[in-house]
Amino acid sequence: MQYVQQILQSVKESNSNEPEFYQAVEEVLSSISQLVEGNSVYQQQAILERLVEPERQIIFRVPWLDDNGLVQVNRGFRIEFSSTLGPYKGGLRFHPSVNQSVVKFLGFEQILKNALTGLPLGGAKGGADFNPKGKSDNEIMRFCQSYMTELYRHIGANTDVPAGDIGVGAREIGYLFGQYKRITNQFQGVLTGKPEIMGGSSLRTEATGYGVAYFLNAMLDAKGDSLRGKRCLVSGAGNVALYLMEKLDQYDAVILSCSDSKGTLYCKDGLDVALVKHLKNERGAELRDYLNEHKNAEFTPVNQYPSDGHQVWGYEADIALPCATQNEITKKDAESLVENGCSVVCEGANMPTTADALKVFKEHNVLLGPSKAANAGGVATSQFEMAQNASMQKWRPEQVMKSIFETISTTAKQYSNEHDLVLGANIAGFERVADAMLKQGVV
Repeated sequence: MQYVQQILQSVKESNSNEPEFYQAVEEVLSSISQLVEGNSVYQQQAILERLVEPERQIIFRVPWLDDNGLVQVNRGFRIEFSSTLGPYKGGLRFHPSVNQSVVKFLGFEQILKNALTGLPLGGAKGGADFNPKGKSDNEIMRFCQSYMTELYRHIGANTDVPAGDIGVGAREIGYLFGQYKRITNQFQGVLTGKPEIMGGSSLRTEATGYGVAYFLNAMLDAKGDSLRGKRCLVSGAGNVALYLMEKLDQYDAVILSCSDSKGTLYCKDGLDVALVKHLKNERGAELRDYLNEHKNAEFTPVNQYPSDGHQVWGYEADIALPCATQNEITKKDAESLVENGCSVVCEGANMPTTADALKVFKEHNVLLGPSKAANAGGVATSQFEMAQNASMQKWRPEQVMKSIFETISTTAKQYSNEHDLVLGANIAGFERVADAMLKQGVV
């Protein structure tokens, strides 16, 4: 049995109840197999065995009081996966779907994502199975304070620097930072994504969404094409989706759709992006409320979605931009996108495409921008915030998305497949981490 297959079998057996984690590992290891199998040093030094095993896994209970005075208990996680390139870095996700498998897959992906930025950052991820939706500000504050009361002992400006993710925005980061400062008596850059008044970086909220648009633009530019007039399907309605839509609008693309937990909003003539942002960011409303002002739009509730698929991917379009959550594009969705003329997919969410869907895209030569490259804008800005906090200086607003596209495109060409950006991203990220691991010895 080949080295890579041995590792995959071992990961599957030792993590049998963690399908998302195994999926992420399989996707990366399968694409770098030609590199690893031809390098005996990687095998002798057990690089893959060490890469797929987190350096530290922390699981803890989070008790808190709701507004009725009742005690609630959630489970908290922090997976400190790799510190090879720098302090652990990765977001916190508060969502009912959070479990050890989800956090581990996110942490594993974060290793290579951070490596691709060229910045001195390791990989980590964390969160809790807590749902902020429907909770009062005081309930969210009490939960965040309880969560940080345990987490604080495991993080630090030069150890582990969490950020936000799904369910964790500036409000939650503010509460978490306040509790950290209260416990440690230190005002330091232990969290990124903070409000600017607390040392946060300009454009951090917009960075990931903007970064996806910059990356997509680079993909098209390499083909001698542009975003002007391109019909785009977007999923999600959080920060990534909203600011991606804003930037796409500036590029003169036509944004046809977006979605939230209630359903999918679609307009064949293009959505009013400013209104969508107003509904979600300022009013906290549902997307269906868009129809109050635009009768020509359509809203499909979740209970009317096609079986084994998502309504958002059922329309004619040139480009698909999944920005909601993992595995949101199924095989059926991929087939629908291909049938409806989609030729480019750029991932804003982490691992939003299932393995079967990836095969469909590959079979039909759909150009795919992988999430570990396309959505790295947020972590790049986070590093600037860390530097800003360490120097006690404030950086001026600037475009922070690095041109990762050229790196992974060049790598893909070196391995005789210039259109396989997934291959290029995985190999480029892996090589940087693996070479650093070799230099640091068996640790």
